[in-house]
Amino acid sequence: MTHKPLRGLYAVTPEALSGGALYRAAEAACGGGAVVLQYRNKSTDAAQRRADADALRAITTVCGTLFVINDDIELARACSADGVHIGRDDGDPARARARLGKDALLGVSCYDDPALARAAAAAGADYIAFGSMYASGTKPQAPPASIARFAEVADLGLPRCAIGGITLARAPELIAAGADLLAVVSDLFDADDIAARARAYARLF
Repeated sequence: MTHKPLRGLYAVTPEALSGGALYRAAEAACGGGAVVLQYRNKSTDAAQRRADADALRAITTVCGTLFVINDDIELARACSADGVHIGRDDGDPARARARLGKDALLGVSCYDDPALARAAAAAGADYIAFGSMYASGTKPQAPPASIARFAEVADLGLPRCAIGGITLARAPELIAAGADLLAVVSDLFDADDIAARARAYARLF
């Protein structure tokens, strides 16, 4: 489907945040200019995850931010999220597309593998993600990805997202290499002023 341009800060919520603290942080990130907010939580119980997702859906609607759920198609459908982001352990992208319908946003993690990106594009992905670009405290075991991957799949015509260890200082290098989206967890949500940090990222684009 046609979404607004996927270019800018892609905020990914920290696993440890839930409830009011999460909502305040998300409001700051979205208000500061994040173009996408992804809810990522694999440890909280189902009722809390649903409450979080509903609250974040309301916040992103007010801010005009796209709202994506990590790995959980049923939760995304339940809270009317804009879409889902899946990784290699979350099933086939074509099956996810079929379950989501043609209008939902589908993002696919491709790690360091251009072949995965091409398969994701063929399956109907709306954007593709490479990473970990740098050592990441959020996913310390994630293998490194080459910055060259963005240029290698430019012909696909899909927005390319960078994730993993991204900081404001490293961001310009990634954008210059062809990243359209910067997925940020710690450098955004650990900032003293989340909204100001989000604005600083937004200005890079």
